[in-house]
Amino acid sequence: MRTAALIVAAGRGLRAGGGVPKQWRDLGGQPVAAHALRAFAGHPGIDLVVVVADADAAHAALGAILGADPGAVEIVAGGPTRRDSVLAGLRALEGRAERVLIHDAARPLVSRAVIDGVLAALEDGPAAAPGLPVVDALWKAADGAVAGSHPRDGLVRAQTPQGFHLAAILAAHLAWEGEAADDVEIARVAGLRVAVTPGDAANFKITTAADLSRAAENLSRNNGMSGDMDVRLGNGYDVHRFGPGDHVWLCGVKVPHGRGLQGHSDADVGMHAATDALYGALAAGDIGRHFPPSDPRWKGAESHVFLRHACDLARSAGWRIGNVDVTLVCEHPKIGPHADDMRATMAGIMGLDPDRVSVKATTSERLGFTGREEGIAALATATLVRP
Repeated sequence: MRTAALIVAAGRGLRAGGGVPKQWRDLGGQPVAAHALRAFAGHPGIDLVVVVADADAAHAALGAILGADPGAVEIVAGGPTRRDSVLAGLRALEGRAERVLIHDAARPLVSRAVIDGVLAALEDGPAAAPGLPVVDALWKAADGAVAGSHPRDGLVRAQTPQGFHLAAILAAHLAWEGEAADDVEIARVAGLRVAVTPGDAANFKITTAADLSRAAENLSRNNGMSGDMDVRLGNGYDVHRFGPGDHVWLCGVKVPHGRGLQGHSDADVGMHAATDALYGALAAGDIGRHFPPSDPRWKGAESHVFLRHACDLARSAGWRIGNVDVTLVCEHPKIGPHADDMRATMAGIMGLDPDRVSVKATTSERLGFTGREEGIAALATATLVRP
């Protein structure tokens, strides 16, 4: 199935300064749009890249990249509005690809992981887009003062690339009238279910001169020009005792056993250790700080709630999760037969590839409380990376 990338670069926004549209401003010796273009042109899952832009401006700014492989990138003239430009690009791709990723040229630091997440979601549905959960409090303002608050539950900050089955999004655009916030709005009105995939705080949109400076700092760190990449490690440790029951929850998998684990939540000792490892890398305390056991809301809670919160907190602060390693310490139940399911479950919750998640087990040679089969312990290490 052929996949195309549609880079929207026809805007005329000048708020970033410099007297030219922001997508043609210099960023690390290249136009902003060139960085976005390179991310898709060099991706193994992208077969064709179309840039929607003013042809003269695009050829002048992207000449070096376009000249490298003229068959891989082409330019389509944009329209007076963003929607007109996207529609022009979609029409140019009709019959040449089955899927399309629509990306704003003003988001120059899109990562391969973000692109991979959208591509993977398109295997199972007609549309997908990356987003970051809103973690800040939201206020309503009036006359320069706080006039109220708004719940942030379920709110997500939209990013691009927004991916679609090409025929479906083209039909949605052709049926749409007027402007829209983004292509997801048009897709949803057409009845398409849009999956939300993990976003990245570094994948922000350049609008102002301050945004351009921030992007330059990020790019410098990526290129090693202003110090080493920022890497953090966190450790987690948790213990739960056995009690009555016929199963235990370990790393998100229900494992049959003659006893259960006791705890305020579902007592998933492996997932708790991984969650605390992420909080530790963030220097953000532990599960008890964010989900106190004194709060009845968390009694019997499923532990994926805690793990997702830690992952969202990391990504909202600009961190990428490098890997997570969990070791379960117990005599029984046997972990080996379930380890692959545990890895896959944890990876799905965290939005990671399974090869970035390790789940293994050891015994304590019949020593201590785990050796006496009084409970299970877990240790975890998590790596966070921020370019």
